[in-house]
Amino acid sequence: MLLIESLYTGDATPTEKLVLNFDARTKSRLRTQLASSEEVGLFLPRGTILRGGDLLQAKDGRVVEVVSAPEALLEAQCAGAFELARAAYHLGNRHVAVQVGAGWLRIQADHVLETMLIGLGAQVRPVTAAFEPEAGAYAHGHHHSERGATEAKIHMMAGA
Repeated sequence: MLLIESLYTGDATPTEKLVLNFDARTKSRLRTQLASSEEVGLFLPRGTILRGGDLLQAKDGRVVEVVSAPEALLEAQCAGAFELARAAYHLGNRHVAVQVGAGWLRIQADHVLETMLIGLGAQVRPVTAAFEPEAGAYAHGHHHSERGATEAKIHMMAGA
């Protein structure tokens, strides 16, 4: 199994791709596969959050590019900036990972949050796209472990 234990900061061209969804990119210990199907083990420093485009250094010297996998998301749009800010506030109040774009918010698909957003007046539609949420105000170490392993770790994310 190919081992990857560090980020790469050089200028070499990557020779491999590692396609991961957001939840997998929040794990510092992970057994997975490269796009070429080669088995790989990630052993990164605790708290590492990978972003699409990040480069990793494999133990054998290869440079591996992280690719954000498309996943099922909800995209919310609102009538105006006030309504969009209100929707963002309510999502943030629930510690939900949110990707902010020009006039829209994206979250991982969740029917309860979809109902909430519609109740706030948002137009919500399903999309399949790479998910790159905001890093959060407490980028290093603040999270709520009582919420379990499935909670998106917005407070533990490295800067975007």
